[in-house]
Amino acid sequence: MFVVVSSRRPWSRRRRALNERGHGGTLTHRPRVMRRGTGLMVGLFLLSWGLLGPPGAQAIPTPAQDPFYAYQGATPLASIPPGTVVKTRTLWYHVVGIPLPIRTIQLLYRSTGQLGQPTVNVTSVLEPWLRSSAPNVVAYESLYDSLNPNDEPSYEIAGGVSLGGLVPAFETALVAPELLAGDVIVIADTEGETADFADGPEEGMYTLDSLRAAIASPLTGLQHTTKIGLIGYSGGAIGAEWAAQMAPTYAPDVNRLLVGSAMGGVLVDPDHNLYYVNGSSAWAGIIPMAVIGVARSFHVDLTQYLTPYGLQLYNKLQTASILNVLLQYPGLTMQQLLLPQDLPPESIPIYVQIVNQLIMGANGTPTVPLFIGQAGGESEDGTVGNQPGIGIGDGVMVTGDVRALASEYCQRGVSVQYNEYDGLDHVLGAAAWLVQALPWLNNRFAGQPAPQDCSTIGPGNSLAPVVLGVTPITP
Repeated sequence: MFVVVSSRRPWSRRRRALNERGHGGTLTHRPRVMRRGTGLMVGLFLLSWGLLGPPGAQAIPTPAQDPFYAYQGATPLASIPPGTVVKTRTLWYHVVGIPLPIRTIQLLYRSTGQLGQPTVNVTSVLEPWLRSSAPNVVAYESLYDSLNPNDEPSYEIAGGVSLGGLVPAFETALVAPELLAGDVIVIADTEGETADFADGPEEGMYTLDSLRAAIASPLTGLQHTTKIGLIGYSGGAIGAEWAAQMAPTYAPDVNRLLVGSAMGGVLVDPDHNLYYVNGSSAWAGIIPMAVIGVARSFHVDLTQYLTPYGLQLYNKLQTASILNVLLQYPGLTMQQLLLPQDLPPESIPIYVQIVNQLIMGANGTPTVPLFIGQAGGESEDGTVGNQPGIGIGDGVMVTGDVRALASEYCQRGVSVQYNEYDGLDHVLGAAAWLVQALPWLNNRFAGQPAPQDCSTIGPGNSLAPVVLGVTPITP
């Protein structure tokens, strides 16, 4: 999720055409099932359906109260292969509790947690109004960053309403073009049923197993030859990148179906990001959110390393979404939260162990083309962009880290198109990224050769593992 902040410089030092052939944003090389001119008519239809449509809508139980989210089978979960569907239901797609005529199949499927433990998770498969005989699948990664299971996309899609759920509601406008094109959209609850905020490997596994489940379900009509594309921005980029990175080893059956992964506003090295937002007037509140999220996913007790104020926030924000912390904790620093206060967090062994497992690219390489977009404006949101070893970013994501990741993948033989948007912050960077990412992904579905610009990527930061007792900020 984003906060709107101003930018001081025009975008972009390498301004590109909206797609690879310069057609001003038209989704090229791909037949449309519905013409763009029908958009207004469809919008009016959806509005009238929402206001006058199916009666009897009622408040639905939260995921904790809804038996659909729990596995009750006799077979031990550990004996069930990842991606297996264990429950299915069909419903209308909802936006802030209003049902729209988009048939949605929700699947409870077996997956895997950060520690390798068997888990279950929910994904939502959105059916297009007019479907081709062989539709593509767009794995849309929601940016619903939250510690609250009630903010999961599946709950909002089923009719639930929550503050953090405004994010999945807003994203309806982002997936609508692909539905109009006849694609099937798969939206997994990428943070899992316990809302493990910012755990990249877990999000990758939940994404890959959601695609296995979508293909396996007879209700979706998908085939084992279906083309799949990954796309996500900000929090959604976590799942889009980690799924592409982990697919060759964790899910080779899905990897052979992937055509590419488009990501923007990317969290590459969490240790760098914590230093980058440290003391920020807008983004500092994500520091305690990150502490809670990794403590959950890694099943560790970090409270012994918290100051009294840190413990207070730790308890207060257990179910917070990104909307609960943005602009709420201006100037908050790690030193106010963590013990010992006179030493960097890298002095804590468990911290070093965890963050090194969350650095993108450290333990895997995608085999599909990547589109990576990253803003690099020095936004006026109080985030300091001149720290040695970190440098500028978009207010919350570190541009040098993203450059380094793109370059590293280039060196490993991955086809990478990297676009950088100078002068834009995290929000405005999303708009610049989206108008390029969708055409890029559509061209991958169409079988067009993937472009790459590895030779033009500027120097990036070091993505070396964190060393115990050593801060990444060098004098």
